[in-house]
Amino acid sequence: MCERHIEKFKEERDRLNEIVMKYASMEIKRFYSLDSQVYREGALPAKIKELMGLVASLVLRCDDCIKYHIIRCHEEGISDEELEEALAIGLVVGGSITIPHLRRALQAWDELKRS
Repeated sequence: MCERHIEKFKEERDRLNEIVMKYASMEIKRFYSLDSQVYREGALPAKIKELMGLVASLVLRCDDCIKYHIIRCHEEGISDEELEEALAIGLVVGGSITIPHLRRALQAWDELKRS
């Protein structure tokens, strides 16, 4: 993985979201708003919500979602140990088919830690 892989992912995501918003109906905008609202601090801390999003994304095998939540977990100050425990849950729930996604998640985590 090149050292700028995460940065390129963020840039592409932002660029593509701008295009989506250019064409977005009220329903799409509402979904985007709901998506950002559910991860805010509440009864559950934001870092726990990000770990939940990460586990769900791993089980669903969505690499873009996994990468996004890995970035957010890093921003929320998740420790290596917290991340590993959450990913272990995703692996148990999702089974061995999630292993390639687990590898890429930890590769992205490693890149974030080096930056």
